[in-house]
Amino acid sequence: MIYLDNSATTRPCAEAVEAIRRLLCEMWGNPSSLHAMGFAAERELAAARQAVAAALSAAPEEIVFTSGGTESDNIAILGAAYARRKRGRHIVTTQIEHPAVLQTMAALEQDGFEVTYLVPDGWGHISPDAIRAAVRPDTILVSLMAVNNEVGTRLPLGAARAAVAEAGAPALLHVDAVQAFGKIPLAPGRMGIDLLTVSGHKIHGPKGVGALFVKKGTHLAPHVFGGGQERGLRPGTEGMPLIAGFAAAVRALPDLTQEEARLRAVNERLRRNLSALPGVTIHSPEDALPYILSFSACPVRAETMLHFLSEKGICVSSGSACAKGKASHVLTAMGLPREQIDSSLRVSFSRENTEQDADALAEAVAEGLRTLAARRLKPRRG
Repeated sequence: MIYLDNSATTRPCAEAVEAIRRLLCEMWGNPSSLHAMGFAAERELAAARQAVAAALSAAPEEIVFTSGGTESDNIAILGAAYARRKRGRHIVTTQIEHPAVLQTMAALEQDGFEVTYLVPDGWGHISPDAIRAAVRPDTILVSLMAVNNEVGTRLPLGAARAAVAEAGAPALLHVDAVQAFGKIPLAPGRMGIDLLTVSGHKIHGPKGVGALFVKKGTHLAPHVFGGGQERGLRPGTEGMPLIAGFAAAVRALPDLTQEEARLRAVNERLRRNLSALPGVTIHSPEDALPYILSFSACPVRAETMLHFLSEKGICVSSGSACAKGKASHVLTAMGLPREQIDSSLRVSFSRENTEQDADALAEAVAEGLRTLAARRLKPRRG
């Protein structure tokens, strides 16, 4: 099996699996309990918080554990909007955000907030000038993803921070860094970011756990209520096995600069081989994060090619796993032709992938184009 769908989820690393086992079987106490097992769990929680904080050059008290990227996005966006609504009701985001952001924005619009959705260019770039023009004195939140999950485009976070300052807006800057964390260096405090979302299962940790960086002094309105855990923003008994597994995956991360350089070579090799095939169009720009490569293989529909590749033991996707077969809103916003959207595939690498994997995929796509396109164009007998 050649697994190339790592933006959807990654295989848990051995360190994460062992941490989960240990917390399930040997240290199952509630970190709020006042006995030896509870104290041990509390120490594990503190160590995990420190590990995630260190990876973000943040303070431990700035890390809130959640159930994953979706919940972190919701806590950040809803919390910021309702905490600051007396200072304005305008929000800026983009058309190419993850559904966890876009659906939350839609809910806020139903409650009277005004949302400006920035339009990408044909490569998925968001213009710094467009951000500057969109931010107003009554803007209370700007929410941009660090790296687009379908085409790998990097968004101009520095421009967003500068736009807020220039407008004199009371806006917080929220960054969905689910596809960036563990791949590029992130230091939200130094980058002027107030809220930053990360997830465990994108970095070889377990599903069901993530974190939200909340810059010290930033107030969010809570939307879940209970025992006050996680600064009252995500109350409830912490899922310690998952949190420990997440922290173990963070500690096991390779050197980010070296790994990005290695995967850039893999990405460029695949890009060259695919570009030589008839009907293939690359959608990811040259400056995209090399972990992601989006392309279309016309005239074969994505679902047909996916099944063909799966039979060859190769796993890719047709876009975001959360889209569930719907036409990509990202490629649609980029203005691509419908035929390309319908045949688009996303390859996403991890540290487990090699140039041999890229070669195998390119060869399989070439075979698929030869056989599937011919089958599609073959006239039916009456």
